[in-house]
Amino acid sequence: MGAGQLNNRQYGKGIALMLLHLAGLYVAIAKLPHAVWALVTLGETSARLEKVGKVYQQVIGDHSIYLLVEGLIMIFLMFLLLAVYVLNIRDAYRCARLREEGMPLHTFRQTLHFLLDYRFPQIAIAIPVLGILFFTVMPIVFMILLAFTDFTRSHMPPAQLINWHGLETFRDIFRLRVWSETFYGVTLWTLLWAVASTLTCFAAGFVIALAVQQKDIRFKKFWRTIFILPYAIPLFVSTLILRNVFNGQFGPVNDYLELMGFGRVPWLSDPEWAKLTLVLVNMLLGFPVIMLMIIGVLSTIPGDMYEAADIDGADGLQKLRLITFPTVMYTMMPILIMQFVANINNFNVIYLLTGGNPVNGNYQFAGHTDILITWLYKLSMEQGQYNFASVIGIFIFVLLSGFAVWSIRRTKSFKEERL
Repeated sequence: MGAGQLNNRQYGKGIALMLLHLAGLYVAIAKLPHAVWALVTLGETSARLEKVGKVYQQVIGDHSIYLLVEGLIMIFLMFLLLAVYVLNIRDAYRCARLREEGMPLHTFRQTLHFLLDYRFPQIAIAIPVLGILFFTVMPIVFMILLAFTDFTRSHMPPAQLINWHGLETFRDIFRLRVWSETFYGVTLWTLLWAVASTLTCFAAGFVIALAVQQKDIRFKKFWRTIFILPYAIPLFVSTLILRNVFNGQFGPVNDYLELMGFGRVPWLSDPEWAKLTLVLVNMLLGFPVIMLMIIGVLSTIPGDMYEAADIDGADGLQKLRLITFPTVMYTMMPILIMQFVANINNFNVIYLLTGGNPVNGNYQFAGHTDILITWLYKLSMEQGQYNFASVIGIFIFVLLSGFAVWSIRRTKSFKEERL
């Protein structure tokens, strides 16, 4: 790097790129072979005790996880250096063509001024992009690689080395009944939960927004404030309070039911009731933000449309079906798709309200109300099944990213480029 710039008599830029090239060569020669070795072998020497004289001493061996992370960081740095090298070639070729056409080239100082004046947005975006690369993309790649290892709590470095396991973990998920039954059952409930929670939040928010926006409703600001209060309270506080409210033994809901002559309901201890309670609680916590969004959409609908509908003899239901609902859905559909995706990963409500319970004896480390993300948490943080947790993480990523891209591209707002 830099040779083309020096040939174009851009000495400042050429020297800077050549110094970067030398630094990259040093890193590639000194660090890259060890990084490749680390990724391929994941270490060759485990920690052990060796007798030195009459005393046993701990000998530190290779740590497979550290080696995997170190190798990934080095590979990512090499790709960045390669990207800079490609840009360097393009810059040298472009400047050489300008020289052949007799046009003057920028000096190093002029290049810096040009970058600050005309390329500042790209420079500003490059910083968070690098952050995303190293703190989002690289952990995702790390998680994917763990799925191909035998990394579990019973097989953990530095006492033991991790080995590449190929597709064995993926095969176990679908081949072993104890894992496959859990996977299919939890996945089915996850999808049902996402659909039910998204639709109930939207329906409740839509109905309340319509009621609040009626012309003959008084104290509209008061009602908006009352309905938004659940959203203003921290989610984990509201969820913990509602867990006590729906407690089957001493919860106030069951106490009131008994006073009215009804029996006590196992809100959180029965599998079906627990799932129904989760959907209900999520609706109570989630409808305020949907209500506010829909109120904003309703306020943008021109009154002339309703007046024209009145002249044509349309009743309230027809105006709702032909004007209000299509307008709301035009704006809200991308948001609903994102809410569906978020509900698939809605860890807080599930874990804080039921913890995945009641227990399911046929499931492997999962309860009746566990969704994929809470099952992943239990597999990794509680059971130490890191390779199986990585497989679940890959499945969630593929499912959500594919669905989100496919769904949003089919919405009317995206097709008309107004998203």
